[in-house]
Amino acid sequence: MTDLANAKEQLTQASRQNNEPAQLLERRLAARELMEKLRLPRMQRFKFHDWPLIADRPLRWVESATDLEQLAPDDEVIRVTQVGQTTVNIHIPEKLRAAGVILTDIFTAAREHSDLFNRYFMTAIKADENLLTAYHLAYLNAGLFLYVPKNVVIEKPIEAELVQDNTQAEPLISHILVIADRGSEVKFIQHLTTVGEQSNPANMMIELIARDNSEIDFSSLDEFGAQTHTYFKRRADIGRDAHVEWAVGLMNDGDTVGDMDSELLGEGGYANSKMIAVTTRQQEVGVNNRVTNHGKHTTGLINQRGVILENSELIFNGIGQIIHGAHGAKADQQNRVLIMSDQARGDANPILLIDENDVEAGHAASVGPVDPHQMYYLMSRGIPRKQAERMVIRGFLGAVLSAIPAADVRQKLVDILERKLTDGQQYQ
Repeated sequence: MTDLANAKEQLTQASRQNNEPAQLLERRLAARELMEKLRLPRMQRFKFHDWPLIADRPLRWVESATDLEQLAPDDEVIRVTQVGQTTVNIHIPEKLRAAGVILTDIFTAAREHSDLFNRYFMTAIKADENLLTAYHLAYLNAGLFLYVPKNVVIEKPIEAELVQDNTQAEPLISHILVIADRGSEVKFIQHLTTVGEQSNPANMMIELIARDNSEIDFSSLDEFGAQTHTYFKRRADIGRDAHVEWAVGLMNDGDTVGDMDSELLGEGGYANSKMIAVTTRQQEVGVNNRVTNHGKHTTGLINQRGVILENSELIFNGIGQIIHGAHGAKADQQNRVLIMSDQARGDANPILLIDENDVEAGHAASVGPVDPHQMYYLMSRGIPRKQAERMVIRGFLGAVLSAIPAADVRQKLVDILERKLTDGQQYQ
């Protein structure tokens, strides 16, 4: 048999071993065929095509050993923990289950909630977009599914702890699908971490489906280890008068490339995409952050702020696009980068693609060192230089830090930030 035939036979066996429905297997096999034709995604002014983003291993199912404590039976906590492919716990209050909220792993959703799964899974992100999206579907091995029914408001954030298991030679290929039906509201927070020292790729995708008049606040604390090469793709399809907020702290220690997209499809939709990133050592990070106004009177905002230390590299591309016919649309973006080392490399590229006259659009970009006047003010009051630098950086990143909805998660991001800054300053 050819290599493709062998790969498809192996995928078939693995899918059946996992008791997957026939439709998911068919989609896996079609995606594997696409891998023979597609290329890696492109990113302006950033090279990553020699990174090991595809594991040369078959799809297999492995259990991850974990000593994580089980959650106390607190009826107010909404939380899910996955270590590698292993779902450690899912806790959702009974009153939300009774209201029709579904929170489960991605494969249980495919088996037990097939109508919703087949209707929405990989519809915002398409398998044929590039080689890594096809690879994602073909070799998917973990993930979560959340459905919030019409007019259901979940007051407390849903917290997802996703741990990459680098004690084993196994990639993490994870998909989170969040569906907010008409008039519903939900806050979702994910925390990405790594255990173990083996080198593995992580292919992480998120689809947010915000139907008419719904609201999704999605926060992410990305903290993968230095041995992980990460590709992420996060996209929201936003309906009429729907509202999506992204707040991302990109604090991985390994090389990272990815896309964030907000598609404003319905009239009156709103998207605010906020991200902070800190790079250290020899790290390379490249991000496309795009908001596309399709609907009339939609608003798309981007706010990216980055700090580059040591010999690292950070590229921010902010892309605001207004499609022809999107009358009354608004697009605004800020892309700002602090360079803290003579050896660091960085850029902030604002891109506006406007195909309509009756719109408002603007952008701002800056790349440079810490403001010397701010430093002088703090140091003149007896604050040591390195501490003063961290204080200025904290203020610089404050617009995104303050957007994290849960106070304990916000503090966790601040702690991660302090660690990365302190480590990076040791070598300046």
